[in-house]
Amino acid sequence: MSDPATKETTNTIRVEDAGPSRKKLVIEIPAEAVDEKLDESILTLASEAELPGFRKGRAPRALVQKRFGEAVRNEAKNALVASAYQEAVEEHKLKVVGDPISDELPDLVLEPGKPLSVSIDIEVAPEFTMPEIEGIEILKPEFEVTDEMVATEVEKICINEGDLEERETPEPGDYLTGHGIMRGTPAGASEEKEFYNIPGAVVQVPPPDKEGKGMVLGVMVEDFAKQLGLPKPGETVTIKVKGPDNHEVEDIRGADLTVTFQVDRVDRIIPAELNTVVDRYGFQFADELRETVRTRLKQRAIIRQQVAMRQQIADYLVEHTEVELPERLTAGQATRTLDRRRMELAYRGVPENEIEEHIAELRAASDKSAVRELKLFFILNQIADDLDVTVTEGEMNGRIAQLASEQGVRPEKLRQELIRRNRVGQIFSQIREHKAMDELVKKAKVTDISADDFAEKMKAKQKDA
Repeated sequence: MSDPATKETTNTIRVEDAGPSRKKLVIEIPAEAVDEKLDESILTLASEAELPGFRKGRAPRALVQKRFGEAVRNEAKNALVASAYQEAVEEHKLKVVGDPISDELPDLVLEPGKPLSVSIDIEVAPEFTMPEIEGIEILKPEFEVTDEMVATEVEKICINEGDLEERETPEPGDYLTGHGIMRGTPAGASEEKEFYNIPGAVVQVPPPDKEGKGMVLGVMVEDFAKQLGLPKPGETVTIKVKGPDNHEVEDIRGADLTVTFQVDRVDRIIPAELNTVVDRYGFQFADELRETVRTRLKQRAIIRQQVAMRQQIADYLVEHTEVELPERLTAGQATRTLDRRRMELAYRGVPENEIEEHIAELRAASDKSAVRELKLFFILNQIADDLDVTVTEGEMNGRIAQLASEQGVRPEKLRQELIRRNRVGQIFSQIREHKAMDELVKKAKVTDISADDFAEKMKAKQKDA
């Protein structure tokens, strides 16, 4: 909606291509609109201002302007630009994705009698032709829950319920808590920059099954075990690594990074005894715990089956849809891609520490892999629009309850955490995407298959890719 103060004036708006899925809005707001907005802002403030020696709203306008001039100009500037931006989006029917960015806006000064010019960069949904979505051929794997799977899950619970035992010397699998600092020189820059400075950071000495790989401050390091060694409390280690190509902080991409980590303490997780876990969970017998675990694993098996079918739909859509996309992701695109993957892994029941390892792997993935994720995002968003997919409050509550159950917390506590981290919108988007894919599953040609045969077919497909 246009601001009342600018109704009788006309903004000059130009839309320029800024690359695949990106536009630049060049906006000029006329001097008349600037003056009207400044006058309106001053009058509004003068009627509310309380200055020493004057009753509320009685201070002279000139005094108010002198005292609050900069704040008034900034408020008026932001209001004018927001109104002009909304006008541009509506007038040119732009499907904006993410938040607009203007590097020059903070430094612009609103001056009486002068027009205001500003450039705004936006990401827009690309236009493309959808492929045939009727009768997509997919496989429906039947995942079973075995006694061995139940036993493994019970072992994980015992580890999660275990106690930390402080150690003097670490061994593979132990956790180091300390002060981590990441520095590096961005590509094309001459000066080193500090990216992260985190007291209380935690790293794990890679256990044997990690084959030496490990994560530090969100970055995966191939030879982490070799560089880290087995440092004791009080010692400092230095890790060198190349910044991953798809990190959400663009200056980190391709930078020669140096991470210093001063070890404060070493801890080993001592798994809780089974009987202790049984008591904590309010059961009388271990078999009751096992049956509860079996029920949870059956629920995961259903989700796993849904994920497998949706993934095949997603693969088909990506392979059969032509979308013009950038060769590399912007910071905003990278952040959204990582957030989508993080939420999807949580939906599948993946533990938090493993999720962050997956995210670190995705940061280090090829540009092709990252752009594929972006492509899928746009396609699913378009399908959801075409199918008029909606998300109800009940569906939101149900998904949050499911995630809370997996994490062993109360739904309301998780909801507050999602709000604090600004991730409620991610839940909404995930449900919407899932519902869109489920509609295509209903239209698909489905063939039942055993879990083992499905795994073999997927392995062969990856080998051929």
